[in-house]
Amino acid sequence: MRIGSSIALIVIGAIVAFAVDYQIAGIDLRLIGYILMAAGVVLLIISLAVGFGGRRITTTTRSGVDPASGEQITRQDRRDGTY
Repeated sequence: MRIGSSIALIVIGAIVAFAVDYQIAGIDLRLIGYILMAAGVVLLIISLAVGFGGRRITTTTRSGVDPASGEQITRQDRRDGTY
């Protein structure tokens, strides 16, 4: 959803900057559009960096004693922790 939100900001900013021909006293809609596009690009770069950042591995180790034999049992699970 992060990438979709960034692209939406870029599109909305482009529409406000280039397609809206409406004047409001004291407000520059073109500048607001540029600001929205810049925020969208920054968020897109951040979301791509986080998404392709690196491989995350989760390791879980459990130890216990088998009640039947009294033997020490250790179990280790490894999982890839991507989103």
